[in-house]
Amino acid sequence: MKVLIVGAIAGGSTVAAQIKRAVPESEITLFGRDPVLGYGTCGMPYVIGGLIEDKWQLVGSSPEKFSEQRGITVQLMHDVLSINRENKTIEVRNMETDQVFTETYDKLILSPGGLARIPDLKGLADLPLFTLKSFREMEEIIDYIERENPQSCAVIGGGFIGIELAENFIHKGIKTAVIERNDRVMTIMDPEISEVLGKEMKDNKVEFYFEDAIERIEGKQLIMKNGLNFEVDFIASSIGIDPDTQLASEAGLHIGPTKGIVVNDYMQTNDPDIYAIGDAAECKDWFTAKPKSVKLAWHAHRQSFIVACHLAGNPVKMNGLLGTSITKLFSLTAAMTGHSAKSLTEEGIEFATAVYEGRTNAGYYPDHGHILLRVHYAKKSRLVLGAQAVGDKGVDKRIDVIATAIMGKMTVDDLAALELAYSPAYSSPKDPVNMIGYKAK
Repeated sequence: MKVLIVGAIAGGSTVAAQIKRAVPESEITLFGRDPVLGYGTCGMPYVIGGLIEDKWQLVGSSPEKFSEQRGITVQLMHDVLSINRENKTIEVRNMETDQVFTETYDKLILSPGGLARIPDLKGLADLPLFTLKSFREMEEIIDYIERENPQSCAVIGGGFIGIELAENFIHKGIKTAVIERNDRVMTIMDPEISEVLGKEMKDNKVEFYFEDAIERIEGKQLIMKNGLNFEVDFIASSIGIDPDTQLASEAGLHIGPTKGIVVNDYMQTNDPDIYAIGDAAECKDWFTAKPKSVKLAWHAHRQSFIVACHLAGNPVKMNGLLGTSITKLFSLTAAMTGHSAKSLTEEGIEFATAVYEGRTNAGYYPDHGHILLRVHYAKKSRLVLGAQAVGDKGVDKRIDVIATAIMGKMTVDDLAALELAYSPAYSSPKDPVNMIGYKAK
């Protein structure tokens, strides 16, 4: 079986390795536009901030080592131009030589990722504007900071990448302002969680321009819609990712309402010989089964396994997505799984919320922390629908337990009965997750 894979970052390199393990006799070629193979995009803000000192730590393997160890052909700096579904071929351009050639396939895997949205700013001129979606873009930001020693910047967008960039620019000693069209950062989360994150950022000298936008730029000065103008040395934009579906669309593959490539439970497109994974794939929500796209690494890795199992003749279905996610912000951690209050309201799902705010572990233990945990559950069935938490310790543990509870179809009352590990260094006799169950009663 000859397998061609388009895209060689996390999803592409992972699915190549998974297929080779599941179908050892397969002949696999991996095409990627980037000059670097299989790097960890989630770590890029921390390389910029200096927490990760060596950028090459993000790279799992060299193309040569990957090819030698796994028996997979790797073709980096190669752009796949088109798909001929009838002949089962793709047209590829070598980006270094400009040579164009044709490759045949039995199965084709699309993992093209996404493209950072670029704001349309009047008068941008020579004011540098950066996005962060690729290894090359990360290098451009690092090189600029080292070369120009900027003193100030604006981050457009207060989502996951926006707040992580803001933190790391502060770590570099750069005066940082966040411009957000909404009234708070992290609008994907409940306002009570966003409020804690916003305060943490303010305490660390991040400035905010909420419900605002750049009207135009004059030199280094940002002329704001609300009239509070200020100067910066550069702009970093983090206003979202669009799935890279041009290749799929031109080949007649179905594109869904989330703008991703529509796939079934086995990650197949409407062409059974073509699969799609990662940022460009549209899956479904765990609760509603409605189209959903989650652009995170866990999902690409799980989807890679699903594809490999299907090709090996041992099909495993892809679950609906919870969108479990986590981020570090200065001294805090924030995480979520499942639905927020806003998304439940939009879906018309009746719910109630149980809240625990207090210590993460025994107060007499020197290293105790604080956590705010919010859990949404269905009013009638009492099934857990979602959870969010923010704190300085133990947030990941609690959200992971609740994500497991959701997949196990547990009720909020069941949380009180969970026998969770207790020691003064880690928890209390009644863990915050247990407390949610008791409070819901």
